[in-house]
Amino acid sequence: MIHRENLEARQTIMSNPNLVNPIFSAPFSKWLAVSVLAAAGSLAGCSDSSSDRPAAAPEPEPPETVVAPFQELYDQGISRYIGEYTPMLSEEEEGIVTHSFGTGDGPLCIDGSEFRMATLDAGSQDLVIFLQGGGACWSELPNSCTETASSGIPQSGILDPTRADNPVKDYNVAYFPYCDGGLHGSDRDTDSDGDGDADRFQRGLHNLSAGLDVALREFPNPRRVVLMGSSAGGLGTTFALPLVRYQFPDVRIDIVNDAGVGVNRPNQPEFLELLTNDWNSEAFFPESCPECIPEDGHLSDYHVWQMNEDPNVRRGMLSHSDDTVFALVFLMIGFDAWKEALYPEMQQLEDAHPERSHYWIPKAVGHTFLQAEPDQTAGGVPLMEWIALMLDDSEDWVSAQD
Repeated sequence: MIHRENLEARQTIMSNPNLVNPIFSAPFSKWLAVSVLAAAGSLAGCSDSSSDRPAAAPEPEPPETVVAPFQELYDQGISRYIGEYTPMLSEEEEGIVTHSFGTGDGPLCIDGSEFRMATLDAGSQDLVIFLQGGGACWSELPNSCTETASSGIPQSGILDPTRADNPVKDYNVAYFPYCDGGLHGSDRDTDSDGDGDADRFQRGLHNLSAGLDVALREFPNPRRVVLMGSSAGGLGTTFALPLVRYQFPDVRIDIVNDAGVGVNRPNQPEFLELLTNDWNSEAFFPESCPECIPEDGHLSDYHVWQMNEDPNVRRGMLSHSDDTVFALVFLMIGFDAWKEALYPEMQQLEDAHPERSHYWIPKAVGHTFLQAEPDQTAGGVPLMEWIALMLDDSEDWVSAQD
C-alpha cells in the first residue's frame, strides 16, 4: 500500500549573518579596557534606566509560505482515496502489465465488475498517463457509457510504439480504461431499481486514485508526465490533473485533451451542476472560485483557474469543428451552437496563458483523434507533428485551425 503525504508548502527563509566583533585584531590594552568596563557594568547591573540595557535583537521576518497547487482541492477531499488500494493481481503479457483490483468496496466499474488498468515500462524517463473515453452516464442518460474495463493497452494511434511519427512512442505508459460513466472522477453508488441495494457503482475517483498509486509505484521519478485522454477521457484530464500533481509534485505536466474541451450547454450552468451533483464530484471545484462554474456554462474558466494554480502545466486542446458526439448526442445543441461556443472558449484559455495553452481544430465532422484519426491535419499541421512541437518546447507550437 502506498501512503503519500500532501505536498508540503515550500518556504523561503532569508537570513542575515551576524557580524563578528574583530576582538583579536584590537590592541590588547583596548580589549582589556573594554572587558573591564563590561565586567563593571555587569556587576553594577542595578540601573532602572532602559537606556543602559542592550537593544533587543529585531524579530526575524516570518518565512513566506508558498501554497502548493490545488491545496484547496485536497483540503476539500479529492485526494481521499490516494494510498488506499493495491491491486489484487498483476499479470504481464508481452511487456504490458494489467493490474486488477477485484470487486470489493473500492475500485469498481459501473456494473459491479472489477476495475483494471495497465502499465508499460519502456525504460523511459518520461511517462504518458492515458485516460480512455466511452460515453457518460447521469440521471438524464443513465445507460450511455462503457460499463466494463478492458485488459492491456490498445496499441493504436498515439499509443502505437511502432509508429515512426509518434512523439511518445518510447514513453512509459499508464493506461486507464473507462468504466465509471463519470469522467474518471465520480464517487456515487445508486440503487437504480429501488430494491434497497446499490446496483450502479460510479467510482471513478476510486479507480483513478488506485491507478495513480500504481503509476507512482512503477514510475516514481519521471522527468515529464504527459496526461492524455479522449472524449470522456479528455474531460477526465480536467479532473485528473490535481491528482496527478499530488502524486508527482515537482514534474512538468503536459496535457493533451482530445475531444473533451469543456464546451457544455451554453448559458446553462445548472447542467454542469447537475453532472457534478449526480457524480458527487463537486469537491473538484474550489469554493474560493465561484466563477469556475460560470454563467456561460462552459469549463474554460475552470481550466484558466487550474493553469493559474499550477505554472508547471501546459495544455493542448483538440476538437473537430463539428463534434458529432457532444454537439448532437450528449449536449443536444447542434453544430451551429457548438461552433459558436468552441472557438471563443479555446481562445479564452489561450489569451489567459498564451505561452502554455493552444488549440488544434480541423474543419471536420467527427469526434476523437488520438487513436481514431491520428493522421488528421489542422491549419496544414499534422496532429503528430503538432504534439511533437508541444513536447519539444518549440516556438512553432501555436494554435492551428482550418
